[in-house]
Amino acid sequence: MKIGIANDMRMMREILRRIIDASPDHEVLWTANDGKEAVENCRQELPDLILMDLIMPVMDGVEATRQIMAVSPCQILVVTASVGGNSSKVYEAMSCGALDATKTPIGLGNNDKAVQMLLSKIDNIGKLTSTPAPAKKTPTAAGRHSKEENRPRLLAIGASTGGPKAIASILSQLKPGFPAAVAVIQHIDQDFAGGLAQWLNTQTPLDVKIAQSGDHPLPGKVWLAGSNDHLIIGADGRFRYTPHPVDTAYRPSVDAFFESLVPIRPQKLTAVLLTGMGPDGASGMLSLRRAGHHTIAQDEATCVVYGMPQAAAQMNAAVEILPLPEIPTALNKLWKNRNTA
Repeated sequence: MKIGIANDMRMMREILRRIIDASPDHEVLWTANDGKEAVENCRQELPDLILMDLIMPVMDGVEATRQIMAVSPCQILVVTASVGGNSSKVYEAMSCGALDATKTPIGLGNNDKAVQMLLSKIDNIGKLTSTPAPAKKTPTAAGRHSKEENRPRLLAIGASTGGPKAIASILSQLKPGFPAAVAVIQHIDQDFAGGLAQWLNTQTPLDVKIAQSGDHPLPGKVWLAGSNDHLIIGADGRFRYTPHPVDTAYRPSVDAFFESLVPIRPQKLTAVLLTGMGPDGASGMLSLRRAGHHTIAQDEATCVVYGMPQAAAQMNAAVEILPLPEIPTALNKLWKNRNTA
């Protein structure tokens, strides 16, 4: 991959350059001292990936991400020294199109955890850009009735690039006393999931928390996947985490969660697929639609990246394709009708 580096600290730029240069699969295309320079560099030489700092003079990483995604879009990984201290900016950058975030390495050793995390995320992003659409799956008849009495009433939301803002937009408009539990699968490293839950809590009147294994989904509550393993609903109707599938670049996987929901009775489930790169969620959504569930995909015009919803649309997995502002209205109406039926 050809990689651009945007960081206002010379030492950090050099550390990142050396880490990239040590990898046979990647090369540094250019470096930038601030966000404005990164935007200008992208116009001249578009990299496959940018390692974007958040706090920079002239133009910060959030605004740089916004402008790059509007004019010369490419993959962006936030690399910042203080993820906790800059959590709101991390999720704002992700809402603008950044794929993920990681801590800035302070050393060059192969045993340095931050170095390995950075290289792992770069490799995963490379896999995301080359991952083909998943094979279509059909739920088995046996699965349609197993443990139905334990299955919860659930609204399932999957998202990736641009997801935090889109998720917040929906959650902020769900009416108090929403009659179903809400489960959110956002592609994000487990180190930042807790901060995302806290940020979402400032965006919605609903209570948002990280799903723990054994938790039972409760109506009117929001449960966020918070592990690099995959969140699923077990046969007992409770949240569980599983490492399988182990070979997917999408962690946590929307497909894995959606597939686990197939046995739920259709009137008790709605699935929504929002903005994001790649096809994750489309195959699982197709399984849900074939099982009789109501499925909604975000339309192209309101997506930051029209990847996941596009894959669902191409597979005819979505019952409805709606602009983001119309999705909360549709959900409130749908669940109101179900609750009074």
